[in-house]
Amino acid sequence: MSNPFNPFTVANATWISPQGEEIPIYTGVRFRGINDTGTRAEKFTYWDQLFDIGLRGEMGEFADYLKTWNWELGFRYSRNEGQDLSVGEVSSPGLRDALLDTNPATAFDPFLNFNGHNTRAARSAVYVTLHNSGEYELPIYYATFNGDLFNLPAGPVSFAIGGEYDAPRFTRDRDALNNTFSTIGSVDGQSFKVNRDIWGVYEEVRVPFTSPTWNFWGFYSFEVDFAEREEWYSNNTNTVLTPFTAAAHTKYNAQKPKVSVRWQPLDPKYIGAVTLRGSYTEAFHAPTLSEIAPAGSQNFPSINDPFSPLTEPQIEERVSGNPFLHPEVAYEWTYGIVYSPKWIKGMTLSADWWHIDMRDIVATLGAQAIIEQNPPTPGVTQNGPLVFRSPSTIPGVNGPVTIVLDPNDNLSGAVFEGLDYEAIYILDSTIFGGGDWGRLTTTVNGTWLSRAEFQADANSKRFGINGSFQPTAFTLTNSLPWHRANGSIFYDGPADTWMQGLDVGAVVHWTGQYEDDNISLTGGKPNEPRSGPNGGGNERRARKISAWTTLDLILNYTFNLPPPASAEVPGFAKDGGKNVRSGKDGKEKNVVPVSTAEYGCSNWKWWLNNTTVTLGMQNVMDEDPPYAAGSFENGYDEQLATIKGRFWYVGLKKRF
Repeated sequence: MSNPFNPFTVANATWISPQGEEIPIYTGVRFRGINDTGTRAEKFTYWDQLFDIGLRGEMGEFADYLKTWNWELGFRYSRNEGQDLSVGEVSSPGLRDALLDTNPATAFDPFLNFNGHNTRAARSAVYVTLHNSGEYELPIYYATFNGDLFNLPAGPVSFAIGGEYDAPRFTRDRDALNNTFSTIGSVDGQSFKVNRDIWGVYEEVRVPFTSPTWNFWGFYSFEVDFAEREEWYSNNTNTVLTPFTAAAHTKYNAQKPKVSVRWQPLDPKYIGAVTLRGSYTEAFHAPTLSEIAPAGSQNFPSINDPFSPLTEPQIEERVSGNPFLHPEVAYEWTYGIVYSPKWIKGMTLSADWWHIDMRDIVATLGAQAIIEQNPPTPGVTQNGPLVFRSPSTIPGVNGPVTIVLDPNDNLSGAVFEGLDYEAIYILDSTIFGGGDWGRLTTTVNGTWLSRAEFQADANSKRFGINGSFQPTAFTLTNSLPWHRANGSIFYDGPADTWMQGLDVGAVVHWTGQYEDDNISLTGGKPNEPRSGPNGGGNERRARKISAWTTLDLILNYTFNLPPPASAEVPGFAKDGGKNVRSGKDGKEKNVVPVSTAEYGCSNWKWWLNNTTVTLGMQNVMDEDPPYAAGSFENGYDEQLATIKGRFWYVGLKKRF
């Protein structure tokens, strides 16, 4: 009320200052500072470094037993640095002080019309440039050895072993205003520093029990692959003051196996090649460095508060890491078939059923789920630990949500099941008995999601999420339509002609319809996504997101020029050759040197050879993505679609 430009004489709220002083204020005034600063701008600068060195070789020189063995050693170091300058952002304390200022020369006037602007002194106090930077470095040491252990009647037993050491370090330096969540218009977040040391060992052995060279009926080829990987982790995180989290040091390790089987029961000469395959895998995934860093980062998801009509549709959420996370684990099995029929040359059909059981998933629960799982106590202003509300202005009605804390956690789990399928037909023009007119390749592949269930925590029931839109606040997965498929047809020119480098075709992408974010749209429970809170036919209607189909065209041409004719190199000897000793007998043989030179870089053919020219167009029909009501920011599902419309491009690639 002390602002000299304030036209109101009666306050509608009271603000408690950091010193505990009650200051009368007037709220609800909206101001857009276009003429104060112009549009906001971001300037990003990156510095990247990469060093890679390695050695590889064969071990046959040491012993005849090791003639199939190979080794490889290497070291890679990468460092990525970045700086972000945010121009024209608003300082919350600067704005607060300028609004409370009683001097018209320095006070901030939020009551200006659209064309007005504040004084230079007021603008300099309110609008700032934020400086944020970060560094990520990763040194990697690795070594591998592989070869044949011994021979079975069906073939050699192959073995591989390797080790690796990684030491990632991640530092994020935030501007002081961002670090204290004191800006408006910028995404605030806290600084952090985290590092990790990882030691890993893996082994793999492949055993051919039968093969085309040694088999019996029903087991034309049968092989089993056994693999195992073990890793040890050591993590260090820094202290965060708000909310206070002490520096932590954690350790854990994981050891997981994998077994896969490949079985061809019959000789392809009977009905064609039939291959049955299956695998069982136990996997683990360590939390990322940002997931264990306890620093918080600001987010503004769209939500629907089932406990208060006073909550805004978009609220503040602070997502933070958790130093005490442990690796998430998964149990996966797949089984499928690949069939190339004898009577349709060039056709291959495949189908694989897969099942993934994920446990201890590292993810944030999302503001919507946290609000639903933490109902307020009637008559009491909710003040944590995860949901915070302001006092209600209406008796008997819960106050609005002001902030939600959303820490990373090892959530209970999720189960996914589905079918991957593919059909490929390669039509080679030579099968008709005439000349070579090229090859036509047709492909259809897709995924049908049969089951997707998510369990938020150990105390909640598992509910289905397949065939539904997933808001950006849900970090476990993208949206999950029931069915997605692609179809393509490509033509490759005939060999040994100027058309052999031609590759032209079309690709169709299709996404079937799926449910919108009906939990948020209707305010329903996770297990009842189509229910509404009002009943009697007056509920907010659930909806579906329409199917989307796009067409892409692509044309590639690669220049493959014939090399220069080989020629003898004159001048070594009068007879055009030279005598050298070779072979175990040590006898001299006459060898004529042959030029291996190709086109020189000064020759235009050298530049043109192995050069690929690409011309393509995406979304030829300029199809707009279907409307998604659950996508508050954009109105479409940015996880699966794009709004860039028809897009053409040209590419040029030279292979040296």
